[in-house]
Amino acid sequence: MTIADELGCYVLPGGVSDPTVAFAEAAAAEDLGLGTIWIGERYDTKDLPSLAGALGATTRRVRIGAGVTHPGLRHPMVLASMGQTLQAITGGRFLLGLGRSAMWRWNAYGVAAPTLASLADTADILRRLWAGETVTYTGPAGDFPLLRLPQRPAIAPPPLLLAAVGPKTLALAGRCFDGAILHPFLTPEAVGRAATVIRNAAEAAGRDPAAVRCYAAVVTASDCSADETDLAVGARAAGYFHVPGLGDALAAANGWSSADLARYRADPVLVGLGDRTADKHLSRPELVRLSRTFPPGWLASSAATGSSSASAAKLRAYLAAGADELILHGSTAPQLGPLVDAFGAR
Repeated sequence: MTIADELGCYVLPGGVSDPTVAFAEAAAAEDLGLGTIWIGERYDTKDLPSLAGALGATTRRVRIGAGVTHPGLRHPMVLASMGQTLQAITGGRFLLGLGRSAMWRWNAYGVAAPTLASLADTADILRRLWAGETVTYTGPAGDFPLLRLPQRPAIAPPPLLLAAVGPKTLALAGRCFDGAILHPFLTPEAVGRAATVIRNAAEAAGRDPAAVRCYAAVVTASDCSADETDLAVGARAAGYFHVPGLGDALAAANGWSSADLARYRADPVLVGLGDRTADKHLSRPELVRLSRTFPPGWLASSAATGSSSASAAKLRAYLAAGADELILHGSTAPQLGPLVDAFGAR
């Protein structure tokens, strides 16, 4: 196995005002020998097809993954066209990751929330379109009288991945997708349990469990100061664990106390937000302060921090637990050189 088989990283993690920074980050990832760069779409300056197309034209080897986009905002024809076009212009280097996001988003945007059934059917519709079929469909994913792609490139369609935390979504990934993208702030033990659910579901569906890849996102702050670690790890965790449903699923997957999570959310600042999300409405210093109220060990057990050698050992623990590839989050490729060197020196 090489570093390219086992490590990837995000470009433009978090919110950004200047998306052109992605070009330098992608070039650095290629120089380091990483296998995949991932785009976490945001509906402002991080439009997935725009970024993926631009990065596909400015890189030569590294894969480009959508980690993730949401089918609720793109018609299956648009998703299918986007996927096969990006696969063609990247020479087969694109991975299309789908996710459910959070209920607040769909309530705010006025569209139906994706369900497990609609995600499964969307995957089937995309595969049928990419195979050249004419699709007529009525069901959980919508009402589509006649779908067809008149032109298809002479290249295999992109792998379809599903972002997953809970056991039902993990099992869906095993049954219907080519891989699962696991959320940050899972411990290695939780990743191992998730990988088992995915592969058991694949086998029960008559699929080759080894062919369904498990991508584990790991927040990384290697050789960082305490303040840098607080921003990369603590502030990010403070936002994630505040989100209803998501924070609960992460705590449950890790075997952490729901009472501890409730105590965290009972902080007056979080209570005062009402239905608003912490990561969108609180400052970074406020998020860092909140992260310090987590129980001891939560963040240390679910992120890769400390020296390069300690962080590399933690990454290897995730792979040993059952992940096929890691998505390094929180640090960008220009910051990852020492960690990648330590990881490669095992």
